[in-house]
Amino acid sequence: MEILVTLHIDTSQKQKLIAAAGNAELLFLPSREVTDDILSSVDAVIGNLPPKRLGTARNLKWIQLGSAGADGYTAPGILPEGAVLTNASGAYGLAISEHMIACLLFLMKNLGGYAANQAEHKWKDCGPVSSVWNSRTLVVGLGDIGGEFAKRMHALGSRVTGIRRHKAQKPEYLDALYTQDRLFDCLKDADVVASCLPGTPGTRRLFSREAFAAMKEGAYFLNVGRVSSVDSLALADALNSGHLAGASVDVTDPEPLPADHPLWDARNILVTPHISGGDHLYETVERIVGIAADNLNRFVNGLELHNIVDPDAGYRRFVE
Repeated sequence: MEILVTLHIDTSQKQKLIAAAGNAELLFLPSREVTDDILSSVDAVIGNLPPKRLGTARNLKWIQLGSAGADGYTAPGILPEGAVLTNASGAYGLAISEHMIACLLFLMKNLGGYAANQAEHKWKDCGPVSSVWNSRTLVVGLGDIGGEFAKRMHALGSRVTGIRRHKAQKPEYLDALYTQDRLFDCLKDADVVASCLPGTPGTRRLFSREAFAAMKEGAYFLNVGRVSSVDSLALADALNSGHLAGASVDVTDPEPLPADHPLWDARNILVTPHISGGDHLYETVERIVGIAADNLNRFVNGLELHNIVDPDAGYRRFVE
């Protein structure tokens, strides 16, 4: 059994995969060095090769993504028939939820204004601020990332409502839990709205002009989900009109965001270039390797894999 690993990992992380592989042969190569001949012979891939490259992987039985998102890999004909796709959901909640908290406090405490004043050597008060304590937070998309953000907001004293695609038992850190059909009912009361959604036909442009208009005046909006779920122009207008107090986006549509896009100059927005996850935090890579090693051990021993992606839905199968 031959398994290709394209993850950018260090020696200790490679050893974890080697220990999990049993008698299987691991081939560690960066994506740019993977040839069609290599792909045609491997039984599995751990890493995110471009989906269009997988057409030559005739023996492929399993691909473990290093990402939580599976965009591009679930389209018909991308994977050989019978191949199983798994993702790294569970690896990114720590890094991205902390990024979200940092961005929210940056907005709430006028830190952008103080940074600008510092650059100009101005000793100037930027006025009133907001607090997470006693606020109402709505988290839309309650997977690993949304759940970790909800826990942190709850710990800071916010009353947190979650929205997820399936009915499930409400965790202790939530005050309420609903499905997507209740979105507009929940938007009107939330001081903070966080989008942590996957990219699916059902989430496309969910945050539209109508959704932003339905939000509470003076609310804050955060997006770390897929770019397709938010209308960027509508968000810019909601900020510039003063209806929203501020927004932070780590993903945009289009992406990269063109230099002349109105979102760059929208009132009280913080734009980061899709960096909240990735390999910026070492612990994230450790968690990706841990998920991959567990599934690798399962794969070589013929056991059911974790984090299997539903090809019709485009995200990890729901587990009760």
